Amino acid sequence: MWVVSLCLAVATLLYCVRWVYEWRKPRWNGVLPPGSMGLPLLGETLKILIPSYSLDLHPFIRKRVQRYGPIFRTSLAGRPIIFSVDPEFNNHILQQEGRLVEMWYFDTFAKILAMEGESRLSRVGLVHKYIRRIFLNHFGSDILREKLLQKIEEWVERCLRMWSSQPCIEVKEAASAMMFDFAGKQLFSYDADEASADATNERFNRFLRGFMAFPLNFPGTAYRRCLKEHRKLIDMLRGILKERLDSGKTSNVDFLDQAIDSMRDQEFLTEDFIVQLMFAGILASSESISTMLAMIFKLLSETPAVLAELRAEHKLILEKREQQSTALCWDEYKSMTFTMQVINETLRLANTVPGVLRRALQDIPVKGFTIPKGWSIMVVTTALHTNHNVFENPLEFNPWRWKDLDSGTVLKSFMPFGGGMRQCVGAEYTRAFLCAFLHVLVTKFRWTEIKIGNVYRNPILGFKDGVNVELSESWN
Repeated sequence: MWVVSLCLAVATLLYCVRWVYEWRKPRWNGVLPPGSMGLPLLGETLKILIPSYSLDLHPFIRKRVQRYGPIFRTSLAGRPIIFSVDPEFNNHILQQEGRLVEMWYFDTFAKILAMEGESRLSRVGLVHKYIRRIFLNHFGSDILREKLLQKIEEWVERCLRMWSSQPCIEVKEAASAMMFDFAGKQLFSYDADEASADATNERFNRFLRGFMAFPLNFPGTAYRRCLKEHRKLIDMLRGILKERLDSGKTSNVDFLDQAIDSMRDQEFLTEDFIVQLMFAGILASSESISTMLAMIFKLLSETPAVLAELRAEHKLILEKREQQSTALCWDEYKSMTFTMQVINETLRLANTVPGVLRRALQDIPVKGFTIPKGWSIMVVTTALHTNHNVFENPLEFNPWRWKDLDSGTVLKSFMPFGGGMRQCVGAEYTRAFLCAFLHVLVTKFRWTEIKIGNVYRNPILGFKDGVNVELSESWN
């Protein structure tokens, strides 16, 4: 028996050694991009989750670019993935949606964003066109020009007054609640004045805290708490949808009404998919804009000259108005030249994520290498934003640099909202919200820094100890 046991042990050991070898050096007919696959199953996941206290590229990416070149391979959470900081290849990939590549999420994101198998949010064709159209109907340029910009201004002023009544606010969490309430109102007429609103906002913030945590689904972990809060939020949205369906009444005033009306002639619009769309809309606006607002408070606190010029621009807007009580209009928004430079510079430095993910639909040749079908590709857009050849002193917050950048350079080297046919449908909404927020902030309020933590990437942008300020109304 001991001979049989020894043979089994040796066979198992040899199998494991071979499996590890093939994991670290995948066999492929073509030439794979250089790199390392890391540990079996885990890959190099732990290394990319190490916080970096800098706005520069995460060291995980920077060190491998220095060692392997602008296109390298690795493995994260058990998935083989190609990282690219090559501008030419990145631009090519983003233009090939539905042909060479498709949208893709890590399993942790997919589990949250998809409720019925593979997420339809990543599809192209009819579904993609419908999603873009319905979101543009409620958050696009036309609705912003007609009435949404004024609603944003009113909402921001209301929220800032509420913030000013508190001794201290943490900007990221307060802004996240503000964005949840506003997006919810546009999507499904959410009533932020209800008694349960504060509990819902806190639930959403608890969800966000675990959204980027290491995906260990065990009791007590941040990710487990994230999934728990996600289920409760989804149940809330399902309840809102069911109530609207049971009432049989739609007023065509919000996103949900339009989606319900479209169920008659759009077969893909199931109840689960509509809930998925509502949650994705809240998540996209709340997380990205709240992070930007926290970053704006931090950067303006550190650069008084920028704040002074911002105040001068918005004071001039008020002086040109015939009536001081008039709401912010589209022409005024479009006249905010320096404000838009501040926003562009903040977007350049503070992308929430390091890039966008795609999955190869076929073998893709690139510069002597081959990316195998089914492998993931991380288009590292933040590498463009810190390119020393395009942006002088790229880690410096300098809004004035945008006066001298030509449109061609900006088009190729500035992708805060992605690129190609998948460019973020909320790009104009994000810029308009940030402009309206700054307009109200610098004309009607002042703030004092209580505690502003350091920025870090792991690789998602965050703030150690938060951005804590005291806000007060200005009577100047």
